[in-house]
Amino acid sequence: MLNALLTVVLPVLLILSLGALAGRVLRLDNTTINRLNLYLLTPVLAFNSLLHLQARPKELTLLVLGYYLLALIGVLLGYLAAFRQPDATRRAVMASVAIGNNGNYGLPVALFALGQAGFEQALVIFLSSVLLTFTVGPLIFGGGGGLLPTLRGVFKLPVVWCIAAALLLRAVHLTLPTGLDRGLGLLAGATLPMVLLSLGVQLGTGGRPKLSVPVWLASGLRVGVMPFLAFGLGYALGLRGLHLQGLVLSSAMPTAVNAFVLSREYRADSDTVASVVVLTTLLSIPVLMVVVPLLGRLP
Repeated sequence: MLNALLTVVLPVLLILSLGALAGRVLRLDNTTINRLNLYLLTPVLAFNSLLHLQARPKELTLLVLGYYLLALIGVLLGYLAAFRQPDATRRAVMASVAIGNNGNYGLPVALFALGQAGFEQALVIFLSSVLLTFTVGPLIFGGGGGLLPTLRGVFKLPVVWCIAAALLLRAVHLTLPTGLDRGLGLLAGATLPMVLLSLGVQLGTGGRPKLSVPVWLASGLRVGVMPFLAFGLGYALGLRGLHLQGLVLSSAMPTAVNAFVLSREYRADSDTVASVVVLTTLLSIPVLMVVVPLLGRLP
């Protein structure tokens, strides 16, 4: 646990703290930072990483399937846990349990905990989470006007087209010129510290969480229950080694900030989602101290 604290949690906590401090002292415009991450850095990271990804298609398919099944279970658990709550609050709990922060939190944690190979697994999960967040998310919150308008919104994101371009290049066995490849690699390398700083700024300027019963329910399910379910589901699907570790680690991530963004966009119970984001981010620190050492003991 001490090793997990020093090598995995502490680097993430340090950058989050610096981001929170900078957000308060410098009064940074987090909207600009988020746009930079969403429309430039994350697409470049996805494109560059997919080009150099070393993994077998069958294992990646099982990993993505496990992630989506786990998200579906999270939706159902959130529904059952908040069954007696008002509709808007129940939807907020469902989204908070299902949509994890596999981007600006999950990617650096995976890199520190599992190395470059583990980072590649986390990247596949992150790319899957992009599609999940911007399709299932609006449907959970009761917005988006249906599936087709929601999908049109997804295809406006540069990361989707970068994923498609990288897959096309891999399919036809084309490689980029060395200079272009190195330039994109440098830009991709800037993504992880930037997205962590961005999360720190959001947490530092977001205020204190409102610790209501739905907030505790959603937080407990998200970081306390989902890792156990991920292990059982992944093992049943046949995932082993690094792929099983990647699925379990991704399930221990806090609720995604994008869940809060969507809740505001569709006028849902954004206060509940915002509080869950803050609380699960704090709770994920001791949870990771337990989960990371156990990853090496998985089959």
